[in-house]
Amino acid sequence: MIIETERLIIRPTTLEDAEAAYQVNQDPEVSRYTCDGGVKTREEIYAILKNTTLADYKKYGYGRMSVIYKPENCYIGFCGLKYLPDLDTVDIGYRFAQRYWGQGIATEAARPFIRFGFETLGLKEIIGLVVPENTASSSVLKKLGFRLVDLFEYDEETVEKYIIFPENG
Repeated sequence: MIIETERLIIRPTTLEDAEAAYQVNQDPEVSRYTCDGGVKTREEIYAILKNTTLADYKKYGYGRMSVIYKPENCYIGFCGLKYLPDLDTVDIGYRFAQRYWGQGIATEAARPFIRFGFETLGLKEIIGLVVPENTASSSVLKKLGFRLVDLFEYDEETVEKYIIFPENG
């Protein structure tokens, strides 16, 4: 599956994206609210792509995907759905290089995944998990039609849980 929007090409991630993904994650502001501590080494990002992203494609048929910014033809981050077995639900997630923040790119990239989740996968809900201090990410979810429903501990972090249903997507 390849998704094209006005400014973006969103395509399955490959191991060739490892270096670009590593570079995006080296900015401490990018990993500030990610609950995973950020990526420390090239080997770590390679392992994440191989053992999580690509494994999700095989196991579930979907996962986070690479986002290419068309005007510069470069990798700027990822966006997509991810099944969270511990919560038995699907999460929307995104992470972009800081220089692309505040331009509506997260909203533009996430919108087709919401449609895909409801129309193709037949999901009954999609969630978004956000560290409360990450007001920019909360704002993206609200623009997409998500609403805040809970605050709880997840992966040793306090997170806000946002949710959207097909009738709101």
